[in-house]
Amino acid sequence: MALRAGGAAGRLAALLPLLLALLAAGAVNGSSAEAAEPLGGRAEPGLNATVSTEVEFGVCTVTCGIGIREVLLTSGCPGTEAKCIVRVEECRGPVDCGWGIPISEGLACVKMPCIYIPPENRFKYVWKMLIPNKTAHILPNDSAVMEVCRDTHSVTFQCETQENGNIIASVKYTVYATTEMRTKKSRIETGQSRRTTTDAILVFCLVTGIIVTVGMIFAMIFMILRWAVVKSIWESKSGQDSQDKKLANKRSLCNME
Repeated sequence: MALRAGGAAGRLAALLPLLLALLAAGAVNGSSAEAAEPLGGRAEPGLNATVSTEVEFGVCTVTCGIGIREVLLTSGCPGTEAKCIVRVEECRGPVDCGWGIPISEGLACVKMPCIYIPPENRFKYVWKMLIPNKTAHILPNDSAVMEVCRDTHSVTFQCETQENGNIIASVKYTVYATTEMRTKKSRIETGQSRRTTTDAILVFCLVTGIIVTVGMIFAMIFMILRWAVVKSIWESKSGQDSQDKKLANKRSLCNME
């Protein structure tokens, strides 16, 4: 038993330098990998390992609520590119987005969207019916898009987009009554017909003016090219008029005698 223990100890002593060498090599590799990683995280695929932290933010896709924007790198891009996209991140503007435009609007119903970015189920949506001089009435609808049918009077709706209990966007819509919508549509059609009539008159006047101008230009060109003929005709006509005047004068003198 002593011999076996001594043999095992001898083999362990012989392997100890090898284990120490392997541990030292692993520590060196780990430190070199950490040194190669840039500040702020690992380098993006396609970028140099010594990437700079100089970045530039693109324009937000929205002026209110929540949207997205590009983060551009201004140094260390691959190849000859002056700027390259590092990532796309969220951006936010003022909460109140004012009055929105419905997705679809017919004579019977209106479909209205809340403000959000994908994924849709990430946010909570609270629809309210705004009543003048009264507390807003919260509707049971909690979807990102709501469809309502027109009533006998106009109604104003508001959608609040919430995240973690905070409102990040708010938009309002006015759903006009059926009679008001028909009146509005008839006014639009009347205005379009008047605009069409006015456009037709303007086009007619423009075409007439162009035709008259072109005719005058051709007449002037003809007179310039045929000036000799026109001059001879004019002179012959003038001579004939003078002769007629002379004859008329002679006849008047004879009558007087």
